[in-house]
Amino acid sequence: MADTLYTAPAAAALATTWRRLVSAGAAAVTPATIRSWAHRGHLKATGLDENGHPLYARTDIARAERDTRARALRLVGIGAD
Repeated sequence: MADTLYTAPAAAALATTWRRLVSAGAAAVTPATIRSWAHRGHLKATGLDENGHPLYARTDIARAERDTRARALRLVGIGAD
């Protein structure tokens, strides 16, 4: 079964949900963050929508969120020991 693909705003909402499940009060993931993850190589576009905007797979979003979570939480003062 094919993975559902998400635009940057939808991917950001999904990643925010996961991040907040892990740590209450965690900062939201924005569409700009999704684009930054893609630019920095944490996330690869799987396709394009009808307007030419990149689409991302759920599993790739989850991996990028996990891989960037520790730094993001440190930046907002959560889990910094």
